[in-house]
Amino acid sequence: MIRLNKVTKDFPGQYFTKFEAFNPGHSNKDRIAIHIIEEAEKSGLLKPGITIIETTSGNTGFSLAMVCQIKGYRCILAVTSKSSKDKIEMLRSLGAKVYVCPANVKADDPRSYFQVAKRLHNEIKDSIYINQYFNHLNTEAHYLTTGPEIWKQTEGKITHLVASSGTGGTISGSARYLKEQNPDIQIVGVDAYGSVLKKYHETGELDTNEIYPYRIEGLGKNLIPTATDFDAIDHFEKVTDEDSAHSAREISQTEGMFVGYTSGAALQAVKQLNEEHYFDSDSYVVIIFPDHGSKYVSKIYNEEWMVAQGFLDTVHSNTENEV
Repeated sequence: MIRLNKVTKDFPGQYFTKFEAFNPGHSNKDRIAIHIIEEAEKSGLLKPGITIIETTSGNTGFSLAMVCQIKGYRCILAVTSKSSKDKIEMLRSLGAKVYVCPANVKADDPRSYFQVAKRLHNEIKDSIYINQYFNHLNTEAHYLTTGPEIWKQTEGKITHLVASSGTGGTISGSARYLKEQNPDIQIVGVDAYGSVLKKYHETGELDTNEIYPYRIEGLGKNLIPTATDFDAIDHFEKVTDEDSAHSAREISQTEGMFVGYTSGAALQAVKQLNEEHYFDSDSYVVIIFPDHGSKYVSKIYNEEWMVAQGFLDTVHSNTENEV
């Protein structure tokens, strides 16, 4: 837990981040990878020689590949093409076999990473499909670890939790634990424009008209994950690709924390909520920063990429020419 000093200095209340980049795999997904695999071993589903298959935007895949290397399992990952080159090469560096699938297709399209993973699971004998979006152990891992840690580290003072929502495991598991300790704690989920989560939370309807391509990885969804406990979330705030990219860069350049794209999204949500006077002087806000910026060097920390997306007008180099 780290206090934020500069990016929130003009906001009422106190702000802290649960900085998950300190985990061995540099993201919060280490928590679910080890928990799901060890629970599968206990139940007898996982035995030597079995292949682990998963859909991932990168972080869960990296954590699974890391655990598989240690425990001796084969790892196959279906990855969305939206994932950065950095993430994909990191997965391969840990020995995982990677299938890159088109990002901007429907979840039931045979080319989607959901369907590719299912097909591989059906084709490969002695394999298990983790399926983090529909696996209750995803949520349970954070109920057992992230939630209790936040409660203990804030000494029970937390009033608000702000977390990006993709599979929903992090925010849901943390929220369940925290609300058991204090039902008044407000849980804010961060969603992307182009995702269906916010409207589903508000209406109970999956509106496919909400779906369109966006760039943020690991945030939002074009389906409804059962790992998300919508009843435990009080409010969803939508953020844009551009604002989230700039907010991530701002964190790195002011707080000295090299954070990922969804960390920027979480801070951007806090900025927007402050414009709506959501917090006050008594607020004790914890923002989850899910992963490390090293996984986005070819994207939000690459000025050519930022210019190509229309997020920057020109490239500004911080490198001085040699004399």
